[in-house]
Amino acid sequence: MDSTPSLFDFPAAGTPAPWDAAQLHALDTLAADPLSLLAPDWAQELAPLEDKLCGLGAMLRREYDAGTSFLPEPTRVLRALAAPLSGVKVLLVGQDPYPTPGHSVGLSFSVDAATRPLPRSLANIYKELQSDLGIAPATHGDLSAWSGQGVLLLNRVLTVAPGAAGSHRRRGWEEVTDAVIAAVAARKQPLVSVLWGKDAQKLAPLLAGTAVIESAHPSPLSASRGFFGSRPFSRVNAALAEQGAAPIEWALPTA
Repeated sequence: MDSTPSLFDFPAAGTPAPWDAAQLHALDTLAADPLSLLAPDWAQELAPLEDKLCGLGAMLRREYDAGTSFLPEPTRVLRALAAPLSGVKVLLVGQDPYPTPGHSVGLSFSVDAATRPLPRSLANIYKELQSDLGIAPATHGDLSAWSGQGVLLLNRVLTVAPGAAGSHRRRGWEEVTDAVIAAVAARKQPLVSVLWGKDAQKLAPLLAGTAVIESAHPSPLSASRGFFGSRPFSRVNAALAEQGAAPIEWALPTA
């Protein structure tokens, strides 16, 4: 998930708000036509996995019908792949979505701009960003400005049960995100991947031949064991420059 589950990261889970008609329509689309929720080039790339995606959507529909919710809300499950594959130049891998209702927004490590307090992992990311590049911590946790610059904020698993970190692992999402990562790596375009923690680092073979930055995870359980001081943001921009690509503007706009 976005950060190792810990009492330091997550307040007590509550009950997600009931879904409206738009969310229910998105849930049905996840089961019937998931490729329509993706950027066109992602839809083309993942077409061989359409049956797998439909099966995952059907699983989520069954759970909802049985009274079991999931996070993020249906319109955001495939959000990371709504931006074009062609624009990706940085891959930042999370584990699975934040399990606290209201936190997960479909982009790894990101939360809604109104979310307070910030998850501790995200606060540690901001702390390292300030140490690395002198950028003061943002007052919000919305990382969509990074996504808009070609940073693919991809969770390894795209859904989770509320309050149950890791609950949707080994249900099939890993096959989908393996394909996503392999597709990003196979292009002849600039790419830098950031793998925080041992789970993410297991993906390194899929990224062979591309620039990869590894360190400990920003979780409060591991940040002091190699994340702090790793300078991932300046290293990403240096690696992009070496490949002839423009740097990422890591400073986030005021919410």
